[in-house]
Amino acid sequence: MAQGSDSNDTSYKSPSPGSRPSSSDDAKKVMRREKNRIAAQKSRMRQTQKADSLHLESENLEKENAALRKEVKQLTEEAKYLSSVLSSHEPLCTGLTPQTPDLLYPPHHISYHHQHITVPHYQH
Repeated sequence: MAQGSDSNDTSYKSPSPGSRPSSSDDAKKVMRREKNRIAAQKSRMRQTQKADSLHLESENLEKENAALRKEVKQLTEEAKYLSSVLSSHEPLCTGLTPQTPDLLYPPHHISYHHQHITVPHYQH
């Protein structure tokens, strides 16, 4: 606030041309200024509370972001490890060698298998 100005100072009277304002007008001005002062105070308080709330939310989001980044890093490392395990296991696994459909299902069982093959549906 500017030095020398006081929102509570009611001693200043603006000069009015003609007649002097009545005491009821002065009382109305004082009441209006008081209401305005209280409203401004409440507004500043709401602004401060909103800023505090946003600051807390920002801090919480920063913490959550850091935790998620850490989880992504761990999962990436786990994926690399599992990929290397799979790569080292593939040459040893006979179940992964490519086979032709005739070898998997003999000709007399093809129609039987097509009718009864079900694909499992996994729910996430």
